[in-house]
This record gives sequence, structure tokens and C-alpha cells, in this order.
Amino acid sequence: MHDNLVMNALDGIRILDLSRVLAGPWCTQTLADLGADVIKVERPLFGDDTRGWGPPFLKDTAGTDTTDAAYYLGTNRNKRSITCDIASAQGQEIIRALVLLSDVFIENFKVGDMARYGLDYASLVKINPRLVYCSVTGFGQTGPYRDRAGYDYAIQGIGGLMSVTGERDDKGGGPQKVGVAVADLFTGMYASVAILAALRHATSTGQGQHIDMALLDTQVAMLANLGANYLVSAKVPGRAGNAHQNIVPYQVFEVAPASDGSKDHLILAIGNDGQFAKFCALAGEPKLAQDPRFSKNSERVRHRLILIPVLEELMRTRNKQDWLRALEAAKVPCGAINNLAEVFDDPHIQSRAMVHTWERSGSGPFNLVASPMKLSATPVRNDIAPPLLGQHTEEVLGELLGFSVEKIQQLREAEII
Repeated sequence: MHDNLVMNALDGIRILDLSRVLAGPWCTQTLADLGADVIKVERPLFGDDTRGWGPPFLKDTAGTDTTDAAYYLGTNRNKRSITCDIASAQGQEIIRALVLLSDVFIENFKVGDMARYGLDYASLVKINPRLVYCSVTGFGQTGPYRDRAGYDYAIQGIGGLMSVTGERDDKGGGPQKVGVAVADLFTGMYASVAILAALRHATSTGQGQHIDMALLDTQVAMLANLGANYLVSAKVPGRAGNAHQNIVPYQVFEVAPASDGSKDHLILAIGNDGQFAKFCALAGEPKLAQDPRFSKNSERVRHRLILIPVLEELMRTRNKQDWLRALEAAKVPCGAINNLAEVFDDPHIQSRAMVHTWERSGSGPFNLVASPMKLSATPVRNDIAPPLLGQHTEEVLGELLGFSVEKIQQLREAEII
């Protein structure tokens, strides 16, 4: 499996992963990075939907597109893939046999689907009382929306995120989704934390439990300070564009044009009154920080519409590099707005090893974003490239379940695997 000379935090934990697309696979990829043996169960012939979510697709050694999209590759490292038709009786028996050897079961089917296959928590806990069973759905196992299909885009809207994302109406703005599927991703991260907690409980008590993860619940929790603002004040927040609801100045500013004459911008992220005073001094306007309307953050928030136009004029007096050098020297929080080419060319990103190179049969070396988790004693794994569809079926069924070559061939001919 992986290098036995290196201890991983979740060595010895086996996860049976019946999830697909993003939230569930993001969870299991995190746990796989930490050392868990994740067995990804996929539909014969088709596999995870995201294998086809391209272009771009991974190229083979001849430069031709393979059947695996970059989307799939980015969420399925360090896993083993088997194919199994869970709608068939024989496929269900294979899953139940693997459940006996697993610590965690994760699925993101519609509410009630797993019961139809006899693979729901109530059925599986009878054969493995220690099983941690995680269900990921759009709206959860209970409530009036439980039977709805829940997708990240819709959840961002229903859960309030799009109402606070995007430019203000008076600046020609409108609701805007986030550029990546944050409801899916955060649900995957919350699910991984919940699974680790449930594993701790199972170790202590010998009892598993059912984890009910819903994208909408996660999205509501992710409202964070804005959710708290509303519940405390009963005031519905609006969209603020690139500004912050509670901190001023904390937004994008246009600066002097770039060398080619195009517009240029940077982020000014002043978090306290001392930083604001430093900014005013280096901007040549120290009296701004002494003005009672602007000296404290609470007053700057109240007088935002007066202060920001003044700062916009100041920021346009220097170019981006001049501002960044001056602000960083004064320890005033700021930042460039990089495109992805600039992100991956950044020497700091490179020094932090945030890109890992993989190889797998039929393809040349290819790069993917690496795990951000850096543990000093139990480093994350990088030993199994995102698997080909069913790449490990024979290995898993043979080594774990003791199936003979003949039996595996019979299952393959019957299209069970």
C-alpha cells in the first residue's frame, strides 16, 4: 500500500467510499492523505461522474486525451478504485463483505437510496457495530427538503452566500457565486472532522454512529460573522463587493495603471487602528488617522462612504509595486491579486511544496495541487496517483476478500465488477 517506513496518522483505518463528485471525495481524499486506506467504489464502465467533467483531460504518453478529467484527478489522490454494481445482489454482498473489514463507510446517494440496496446505516451496523457511517446530501436526512437534490450552486443561493457575494446594486452588481464549489468543499472538510471524532468514539466505546452531513447546514454555518451579525442585529446584510462588512478599509483598490496602461489593483486589508495610522502616514495623510470619524474601526465603518472615496484617490497616486513595497515594509496587510499562472509561479508557493508530480500507467508525469497539511511526525501520503477506473478491483477482492482469479473473472463477465 504505502511506505511502511513512514508512519501516517491514520494508518490502519480503512474507508469504504461510495461517494462521488466533490463533497464526499474531498472528505475521503483528506483522510487518504492522512494515511487511511480509502477504497473508492465506482460504477462499472462509467465510474465517478467527474471522470468525464472535462476538458481539460489528462493526456496519455502520445498526447491524446484520456478518459479522466482534471476535475477527477484533483479530488481522488491516494485512493484505490474498484468497480462494483451495488444495484445487484452479488454487488451488495461484496460491499457487505468489505464493510466487515472497514472502519468507515461514506455515501452521498439520495435519502433512502441506500436502504433500497440494504446498505443503509441500520442494516450495516448490525454486521459491524463499530462502523462509522457518513451520509452526505444536499439537505440532510430530515426536514422538508430532505428529498431534494442539492447541488453546490443552488446551495450557495439558498444558504445566503450569494446574497452577500457580488458588487453592490448601486455599482451595477448582482448576486454572484464563489469561483469554486465552496459548499461542497466545506462539507467535505466538516465531514472529515466528524469522521475523525466518530472514530475516536468508536475506539473508546466499540460503537459506531451515523453522521448526517448536509451541504445546506454547512453553508449556513459558513456565514460565520455575517450570520452572527444578522442574528444579533436582525439587520439583513447586503452585498459589499470586495469590501468587508465589519472592517474598513478592507477591500480592493484601483492603483496607478500598469506599465502597459491597463488598470491595476491591490488588496488593502487593514485590521486594526494601529495599521490604519501606519497606512495614513506612508500615504502622506497622517491627519486622517486623527480624524474622530476615522480614528477607530467602528467609526470608519459608520463613515465608510466618506472615507473610501478619499482613499481611492490616494491609492491611484502610486503603482502596485510601489504600494506593495511600502505597505509590506510598514507591516500594513496588503496583497496582489494573482491569476493562477502567477500563483503557481510564486516562489513562496513553490517553497511550500504546494504542487506534487504524479505518474501512472499510460500517462506521463503530471502536476496536481498538494495537500496543505504539514505534520512533522506523520507526514501526508503521496504514493497512489488518482486511480484508473477499477484499477485495484482484483487487488482488493483478492487480498481482502480472498476471491480467486476464477471468481473475479466470473464477476467481471457478469458485469458485477
